[in-house]
Amino acid sequence: MIYFFGMEIAAAKLVIMEFKFKKIPQEFEITEKIKQDNYLINGNLVKWDGEFSSVYSTISSTPEYKPTLLGEIPSLGKDEAIKALDSACNAFDKGKGLWPTMKVVDRINAMESFVEEMKQKRDIVVKLLMWEIGKNHTDSQKEFDRTVDYIYDTIEAYKKIDRDSAKFQKHSGINAHIRRGPLGVVLCLGPYNYPLNETFCLLIPALIMGNTVIFKPAKHGVLLISPLMEAFKKHFPPGVVNILFGRGRVLASPIMESGKVNVLALIGHSSSANSLQESHPKKNRLRLVLGLEAKNPAIILPDADLGLTIQECISGSLSYNGQRCTALKIIYVHDEIRDEFLNRFSKAVDELKYGNPWEDNVKLTPLPEPNKPEYIQSLITDAKQKGAKIVNPKGGIQCENYVFPAILYPVTKDMSVYKEEQFGPVIPIISFKDINEPLDDMAESNYGQQVSIFGKETKKLGPLIDTLVNLVCRVNINSSCQRGPDIYPFTGRKDSAFSTLSVHDALRSFSIRTFVASKDNNENNKIIKDLLSSDNSNFVSTDYIL
Repeated sequence: MIYFFGMEIAAAKLVIMEFKFKKIPQEFEITEKIKQDNYLINGNLVKWDGEFSSVYSTISSTPEYKPTLLGEIPSLGKDEAIKALDSACNAFDKGKGLWPTMKVVDRINAMESFVEEMKQKRDIVVKLLMWEIGKNHTDSQKEFDRTVDYIYDTIEAYKKIDRDSAKFQKHSGINAHIRRGPLGVVLCLGPYNYPLNETFCLLIPALIMGNTVIFKPAKHGVLLISPLMEAFKKHFPPGVVNILFGRGRVLASPIMESGKVNVLALIGHSSSANSLQESHPKKNRLRLVLGLEAKNPAIILPDADLGLTIQECISGSLSYNGQRCTALKIIYVHDEIRDEFLNRFSKAVDELKYGNPWEDNVKLTPLPEPNKPEYIQSLITDAKQKGAKIVNPKGGIQCENYVFPAILYPVTKDMSVYKEEQFGPVIPIISFKDINEPLDDMAESNYGQQVSIFGKETKKLGPLIDTLVNLVCRVNINSSCQRGPDIYPFTGRKDSAFSTLSVHDALRSFSIRTFVASKDNNENNKIIKDLLSSDNSNFVSTDYIL
């Protein structure tokens, strides 16, 4: 087996040549800077005349490397945050507001009108996804289209929930009409790696269930909300959607400290979630919908199909440069096949194409966070100092906005790359003899989202699956970890998640079962019949939505 202690000059030159500037195709050029000079509160796009923050892309548009200025966003403060909170509270109006009391079919119609206008903004949103977060063209298109599909799937799932609720039940002399109702005001904070899709996987179900929302886009992937501002204003009643721009700590903290937020919906880091929870003075009233860190492992058994396994491990660990909570962040490979796996895996990783997001067949793209290359290098340096080696020749080669994926072996528990969620292009590998070694590590881990298991022999897979389902929430057989299809539950154990997302589950997470009850007697039954035959109540209804 070959280990590479340093980078050969020829290999280094080859990679650096791949990093050189290439002319940007005309359709992807940034011709105009976006100045987002308003924010949405109480149904109004409020003009901002205060300070602005510049939004840069780490992608260079000049032969000599220089970050590209994409535009500006308002640097809103505490006063604007409280105004947005008041707007959302007034729109909910202690449960009396237009949106929470609206007929289900009318909320659905509003959502359908919104998504139809959203689809018209596909090209500009896709372009901004590439520039703002470095996601390749194909994946940026998928993110937009998947988000649109998610909205339609959510609408259909809500129709089914409502159809199933369009009835009365009777037990022990009590008639009951049970439906799902909104929770109140939702603070929605999305992640930078899926700034459209995962943000909307919080925002859309929260809205359609009748809640009012305060939404702050992620730090990276913020300008792509600009083309959708008018649609939010146009298709939802005043105060139902409020959109703020600025620093999360400045805006979210005073909103939470008010105690008026009913749901914290956040996909990001647990430190942010913990801080915001602690600032809420009425924690028993606060519902949490959280998608947090993960350290999803792959476990490769001796009888695994290495061709398939390598393909899935590359996809799992390096899709969008590993910047996904569902990414494979550590790989356990059995001693019997360790050498063959490492040699074949390192060769396949080094063959991946690096380039700008719009280039054909590009798999590795610039990192959106300016400090991420330095962080990745610190993980590599720490691992090497403690005994790991870079297995692949190109591993660790760095330019201004990228570090080429480094495969590290052997990795031990005292290394930072073992303990931390790296969220970037570095792949730690551990070999094992006894299956209890990775199982014990998973049991001791702070995280428990998913696992990928590679092998064929069902006598071994069966008992292993029975254990793994008690450690994580999704066991992937001979495939990489992933979120989709969105219809399936998306959650995690321990510090990886709180509540469950995906289409049907998200609707439940952002609502609560509530019902009208009446004793079964002539007078009450007449009242119910009168309510059903009139428009006096939007809640008491057996209308069937097709």
